[in-house]
Amino acid sequence: MHDTSPTDATNARGIHLVGFDADDTLWRSEDYFAAAQGEFERIVGGYIDLDNARARQRLLAIEKGNLALFGYGVKGMALSMIEAAVDITAQRISATDLHRIVSIAKDMLRHPVELLPDVREAVEAVAREHAVVLITKGDLFHQEAKVRQSGLADLFGRIEIVSEKDDATYHRVLGEFGLGPAQFCMVGNSLRSDIAPVLRLGGWAVHVPYHLTWEHEREADIDPAVQARWRELGGIGGLPAAVRGLHELACEQH
Repeated sequence: MHDTSPTDATNARGIHLVGFDADDTLWRSEDYFAAAQGEFERIVGGYIDLDNARARQRLLAIEKGNLALFGYGVKGMALSMIEAAVDITAQRISATDLHRIVSIAKDMLRHPVELLPDVREAVEAVAREHAVVLITKGDLFHQEAKVRQSGLADLFGRIEIVSEKDDATYHRVLGEFGLGPAQFCMVGNSLRSDIAPVLRLGGWAVHVPYHLTWEHEREADIDPAVQARWRELGGIGGLPAAVRGLHELACEQH
């Protein structure tokens, strides 16, 4: 793993630091959220017609409205599901079924971490050529536990667990490394959180889509003018070559 010091960063040509998202980039996550939503719908479906009540859309609206209060992750989702269940059923949902929703969240928090294929090899390969950092958002306790269980913590020079991944967050992280955006590349599955903010700042990005993505994370506008500064892959196995190619472009523009 390359060392990252302010002096080295100031003089570095091309990409000096590569950031990795965690959930659905390194290990499975959205599968469990989708399963939880399915169970939520089965519970409230005992009280109302799901289609007529637009249960899925109403849950999404409540989750998005609560992000500023609860943040991302299982605990915020559970509180939003309880609020949505009370609202959708016009307060008719039983205490037993509310307890079932709490149990869904507890099961998710206990779920083992399952790495996606080729992840360790890809991160190791990138780390041989660049400094690497993990930048993930969500509940602090849960994300810390997942990082420990993943067996990947030793690969990263730094692990950042943040409440939001937006322009300000990336600007702060890069400032702490003494880097400019043009020296940074972000890797992740979310256009909204991993790709668009970094491109807006003037950085580089590699999008590795997951087969499931929360609708909120698909909401992103990317200027076609920055198309040359990011790549989209079918799997993380192609990441080392993609980062190498972007690094060469970044060196040319230095």
